[in-house]
Amino acid sequence: MALEAGENAPVPADSEARTEGGTRPGAKIRTAWWSWRNWFSSLTRRIVVFNLIALGLLVGGILYLNQFRAGLIDAKVQSLRIQSEIIAGAIAASATIESDVLSIDPERLLALRPGESVSPAEESIESLDFPINPERAAPVLRRLITPTRGRARIFDRDGVLIVDSRDLFSRSEILQFDLPPPEDDQPGNWRKIWHMLLSFFRRGDLPLYVELPPDEGKKYPEVTAALSGASVSVVRVNEKGELIVFVAVPVQRFRAVLGALVLSTNGGDIDKIVTAERWAIFRVFLVAAGVTLLMSFFLASAIAGPVRRLAAAAERVRKGRNSREEIPDFTSRRDEIGHLSGALRDMTTALYDRIDAIERFAADVSHELKNPLTSLRSAVETLPLARDEAARKRLTDIVQDDVQRLNRLISDISAASRIDAELAREELEPVDTVHLVKTVIDTTNATLKDRPPMKLSIDAGRSKKKNAFLILGQDLRIGQVIRNLIDNALSFTPEGGEVHVMLSRLDDEIEIAVEDEGPGIPPENRQRIFERFYTDRPHENTFGRNSGLGLSISRQIVEALDGRLIAESRPPGPDGKVPPGARLVVRLPAMKES
Repeated sequence: MALEAGENAPVPADSEARTEGGTRPGAKIRTAWWSWRNWFSSLTRRIVVFNLIALGLLVGGILYLNQFRAGLIDAKVQSLRIQSEIIAGAIAASATIESDVLSIDPERLLALRPGESVSPAEESIESLDFPINPERAAPVLRRLITPTRGRARIFDRDGVLIVDSRDLFSRSEILQFDLPPPEDDQPGNWRKIWHMLLSFFRRGDLPLYVELPPDEGKKYPEVTAALSGASVSVVRVNEKGELIVFVAVPVQRFRAVLGALVLSTNGGDIDKIVTAERWAIFRVFLVAAGVTLLMSFFLASAIAGPVRRLAAAAERVRKGRNSREEIPDFTSRRDEIGHLSGALRDMTTALYDRIDAIERFAADVSHELKNPLTSLRSAVETLPLARDEAARKRLTDIVQDDVQRLNRLISDISAASRIDAELAREELEPVDTVHLVKTVIDTTNATLKDRPPMKLSIDAGRSKKKNAFLILGQDLRIGQVIRNLIDNALSFTPEGGEVHVMLSRLDDEIEIAVEDEGPGIPPENRQRIFERFYTDRPHENTFGRNSGLGLSISRQIVEALDGRLIAESRPPGPDGKVPPGARLVVRLPAMKES
């Protein structure tokens, strides 16, 4: 049962000692582990682990598919075969004849002519018994087998072991036999795992070698084959899983098989060579793993480090209140990290610009709303003090004008605040600017009074295609831009003046120009006219009738479509003189001609 820490909670007996002596070792280990884990980030771990796994698979495949062991076994078989043939020949030469009688066919004696002799029959020579004398064969076997450090056994015709090099020793020679380990000295878990790995990399189901009694030699398949006159080789494993190569050859003289000679390697001889070769591969693996670790940490520091710094900077931007946070600049890397850094920097810059724009917009809205509200408040406060009906009517008209101005401001502010979201949601589609501009002009001409109708002049330039004036956009928004430009031109054009609309195809752009015959725009104000709530009207009676948001909204729409909206002076006329008035130009990217 756990108790909450408090004044009455029991204190462990060793807590004071731990407090006085310092922090518990376990706490230090946990602190070090967490600090290491925080530094050893997930991305770093993945890079290191994946690289090590790839290297481990490569080395494992090399060990698994390596032909060194098979080649070593083949070489050992060939060596033992040559040695066994030499030793078998020497042993056969030491065999002595055990019969004093040679059989001669009597029929052949009767058929002899005077002066002719007869030799023993070939089959009688083959039937002579040349048994292997252990006393003669043992010295020969010891001299020939000692340099090979292997084991040699001689079996007679009946498969009985008569000579074993393991039992041959010279004077002053010490015999050494491996005893089984005691019960309390069994191999540990790591050694068992090592043997399991070795057995896995050996592959193949090799038969287990079992030492048989001396009189059961024919139970060895290789002995049986050798006694029948064939030379065979067999590969087995002992109880330790070590490889043993056996080569059996017949010992024969005059084509008579006298016995069988079996040469074999000692258990572990081949395994030691293979293990040494694999240890060499493993050492190379350790060096490669060390290099891989260093390269992985370098790669992780080159990737995870900048990503971590970018994430921390983005977090500071999110939590920032009163200052601008700088995103680290990695664009000089010219890779994905550099692209990410550039995108985050651009996004942060756009975010701060949007925040500044919202702040300015809020300040402008507050300022623009205060003017009609102040006028409205003054008129309402003065209305009870009016002395006659004319004064009250004048004040009432002021109130109505201010209310209309407020309504217009609120509508334009609402449209301006929604324009970004609406542009982001609406899909782009091909728009025929010729048809669109004609429709806007016809609609405007229908509402004009005491003004000459507007006309559209079209210049297709060098393009001869029917779709030369197609753009990718939103017809309602582009129509809104054209309407705003025409309304702005009409508001500056005096009575009787004309508004000119031109549509031209440039190289890769569509240009829509609207010209008026007003006072024009001073060069220093050609950028200010696109600011929110900016207005500079020539007639005092039009004050308050324009919110100053039309051109600002128009530029916002055009820039959202990757276009430009600029203000400039009208081009010179045929006489070389610049006519009065202003020229507002929209340039939008043209669709590629098909």
